[in-house]
Amino acid sequence: MTWQGLLGDALLLVVVTLAAVPVGRYMYNVFEGDRSLLDRVMGPLERGIFRLAGIDESQGMDWRSYAIAFLLSNLAMAVVVYLILMFQQDLPFNPARLGPVAPTTIFNTVASFVTNTNWQVYSPEQTLSNLSEFALQFLQFATPAAGLVVAIAFVRGFVAGRRDLGNYYRDLVRALTRIFLPIAFIAAIALIATGVPDTLSGSVIAHTITGATQTIARAPAAGFEAIKQLGTNGGGIFNVNSAHPFENPGPLSNLIEEFLMALLPTSLVFTFGHYIKNRRQAWIIFGVTMSLMVVLLLVIYSAEAAGNPLVHRLLGVAGPNWEGKDTRFGISGSSLFTTLTTAYTTGAVNTMHDSLTPLGGLVPLFEMMLNTVFGGKGAGLLNILMFFIISVFVTGLMVGRTPELFGKKIEVREVTAAAAAMLVHPFIILAATALALSTAAGRAGIFNPGFHGISEVVYAYASSAANNGSAFAGLGASSPFYAISTGIVILLGRYLSMLLLLYIAGSLLAKKTVPASTGTLRTDTWTFGWIYLGIVLIVGALTFFPVLALGPIAEQLAMLAGRVF
Repeated sequence: MTWQGLLGDALLLVVVTLAAVPVGRYMYNVFEGDRSLLDRVMGPLERGIFRLAGIDESQGMDWRSYAIAFLLSNLAMAVVVYLILMFQQDLPFNPARLGPVAPTTIFNTVASFVTNTNWQVYSPEQTLSNLSEFALQFLQFATPAAGLVVAIAFVRGFVAGRRDLGNYYRDLVRALTRIFLPIAFIAAIALIATGVPDTLSGSVIAHTITGATQTIARAPAAGFEAIKQLGTNGGGIFNVNSAHPFENPGPLSNLIEEFLMALLPTSLVFTFGHYIKNRRQAWIIFGVTMSLMVVLLLVIYSAEAAGNPLVHRLLGVAGPNWEGKDTRFGISGSSLFTTLTTAYTTGAVNTMHDSLTPLGGLVPLFEMMLNTVFGGKGAGLLNILMFFIISVFVTGLMVGRTPELFGKKIEVREVTAAAAAMLVHPFIILAATALALSTAAGRAGIFNPGFHGISEVVYAYASSAANNGSAFAGLGASSPFYAISTGIVILLGRYLSMLLLLYIAGSLLAKKTVPASTGTLRTDTWTFGWIYLGIVLIVGALTFFPVLALGPIAEQLAMLAGRVF
């Protein structure tokens, strides 16, 4: 653990913060129709899209209409991509002449990409044609935009004087044309400048110095990589993801990717502050969440820098834990990337998470279990505000004040729906894990014995439920059992909580704004911020500690005791 590494990590987080403040304001302007620099370019394009689709973008929607539009658009995209994957062998843009994709793999892949999860149970360069990759890249733009606008709709439920949650189609198109496409375009050029290739050509045959031949897969990597990180998608165009030199050539490209995955979820916190006209509230949320993420970063960094005592003792090899890491990024770059990709539920990896020390592996697993350490595009803010509702209710009971949040009374209906949304996440993770560990089909896919095998199963379902997509590996994820079960968890983790929170938004929208009084519990204070964080951690500990004790905690204790298995 070096001061240079810590300084580099700190500087990146400072840059993210400095960028998030103006980008948060910009996103507020985009969704509220304020004038921007892109009006002349994107305005005619957007109006043309609405006329072609026959959509009245000025028509406001209640929570039911917004939810139906969200679900129907996701269903339509899923059907189109499903058909492309099903018939890829007969479609153009298949220079490698790849064959059909297995039905269970198609189901898992479509479920994964349409939910902004990008969990991959296949090797991309050996399975998907260029057309299939382009279809998935389309989802990498559309699905994070869909999640983002659902969060915006939820936030509008707190805004005084509003009569609707906005128009889903207008929000979606503006998110694509004014946020994702422009930033991804600039990011792709920046990545090309660092050495990331971008080509439609097929594989090339290389001749080695020993006279052998090697097939090197090529792809439009820069464009794919840009939206992969910006949209917190995470699915790699190559099997080893951002550890592949074509996706992530060196330290500079690594920094760009880390910046991209953190930019929009962090900015969304400040967008929220503009909506409720309380920037202090946004800084409170940002401060406590960033503090938690920094603590978790220090935990994984110190664990990986300390190394494995078994290796030190048995092999006499001192130093950090280099297994599964690339010297291009070092312990610092690997630890920060791992922390960010699970904090922001991106799912991209530049390190083999399966090779982390048990304590180091606990960090990404715990972040996905909490699902509130900033979180992904839209879903993260939704989960934060869900816990805010619960925190206001709990603290209101303790101090005898009326539960109010941002001027709206929190009553039985909102608390019940928020509690249900909160319980969905741990339930689908733990229920699926129990099913996998108790059935022959589930146990057959576990390739590592003992505590680590349990960690791998829990990680797979936590990653699926959090719409993250990273993996511990060491698990037969492509088997029919895991392909189907993780696909189901992915769909439940995405849609159940979002629909419940849209229901809460509709309920809040119908309420009158209550003026602040001496009986109002203020949430824009550091005291309440730390209470909120405490409730998040208590809920996380109560729901997940038993399974963590059987997995990474037990493995850490066994490692310190010198046990191998």
